Amino acid sequence: MTDKMNEDALMALKIAFSYMPKAIEVNKYEYGERYTKVLEHIETVREELLANDVDPEEVYGEINPDNTPNSCY
Repeated sequence: MTDKMNEDALMALKIAFSYMPKAIEVNKYEYGERYTKVLEHIETVREELLANDVDPEEVYGEINPDNTPNSCY
């Protein structure tokens, strides 16, 4: 079991993640030969967020609430 991050480090990770490309946006055409490394980095950050009980899909809305569309189910 991994140790939980402190709140400041977790907030910094959330902010950085909100600026990362979405995995679906990463391709060989845009990123060249390093596209697999970029995908690995995205997955590493997602895993760390999940290990700290943070849903990666909710991070952008938390960090940028004014730029996030309202959802209705």
